[in-house]
Amino acid sequence: MSSNNNSKNVLNSDVELSGTLRFAGELTFDGKLDGDIHSDGMLNLGDNAVVKGNINVHSITVRGRINGNITAKEKIDIKAKTELFGDIRAPRLVMEEGVTFVGQTEVNPSKVSPTPPPQPRPGESPKPVGSGKPGGF
Repeated sequence: MSSNNNSKNVLNSDVELSGTLRFAGELTFDGKLDGDIHSDGMLNLGDNAVVKGNINVHSITVRGRINGNITAKEKIDIKAKTELFGDIRAPRLVMEEGVTFVGQTEVNPSKVSPTPPPQPRPGESPKPVGSGKPGGF
C-alpha cells in the first residue's frame, strides 16, 4: 500500500469526532472534535470548526472555535472571527483583525534563546529603576 502525502481530505460541518485525529497531506476540517490533532501536514479549520483539544501540525489556517494549544512547525494563520483559547507556538504567525485570542504566544523564527539582562560589573552598583525624580515620574 503506497502513501500519498499530497492527499487532500475534507471533513465537513456535519462530522463529529471524539479522540485523536491523525492525517497525512492536507485536511480541511469544518466539524466538531473533542480530542487532539497530530500531523506533519497542513490543517485548514473551517468557520464551523469546533475543536476542544491540542493541535500539533506542520502548518495551520485557523477559523472557528478552538479551546486548546496550537503548535506548528512552520506557520499559524489565524483568520478574522476566530475564537482561540489556548497558547500558540510557531516560527511564523499571521493574525487578522477581529480575532478573539486568550493565551500566550511564542513566535521564534530563528529559534534564538533569550539573552539574560546585563549584570553590573564587580564593584559597580546597580542603576536605580525610574528617573530619580520625586514621585517616580
